[in-house]
Amino acid sequence: MTRADQIEIRLRIVIEQPVAGVLHSLQSKDDAPLDPKRSDAGEPLAFDFPIRIAPGPKFFGDQVRREGPERRFVYIRIGQSAGDPSSPWTRRMKIDIHDIEQTLLDHAAAGGGVIEITVNGTGKDGTPACATVRPIRRKIA
Repeated sequence: MTRADQIEIRLRIVIEQPVAGVLHSLQSKDDAPLDPKRSDAGEPLAFDFPIRIAPGPKFFGDQVRREGPERRFVYIRIGQSAGDPSSPWTRRMKIDIHDIEQTLLDHAAAGGGVIEITVNGTGKDGTPACATVRPIRRKIA
């Protein structure tokens, strides 16, 4: 598949209720922290980035990771993984994108906005959420 067959769209990951004071970042294509942010009082954090979609749908881009033939996801790095050596946490959130509704993809591909994926940033134990984190909602923003 050539890049000409792909359409660029924008994604935004919003982390609601992140643990205050903990650094979060996207994971870059070379596995380093990208765009680190910290919530001082638990206010939401947002990460915007482009991805490319092709028929199927198939997903491509610097932040897109793959697992198996279909699963595609984005990592959010947390604590030491995000670049804060003093943090007690070294974690990553895995946020699936392969199952985004086709209607949202079509709307974004037609120039209709950003697909916003919202997740909860705090686990049931009060520490930063990690591993696969299910979206609270997905919408066009």
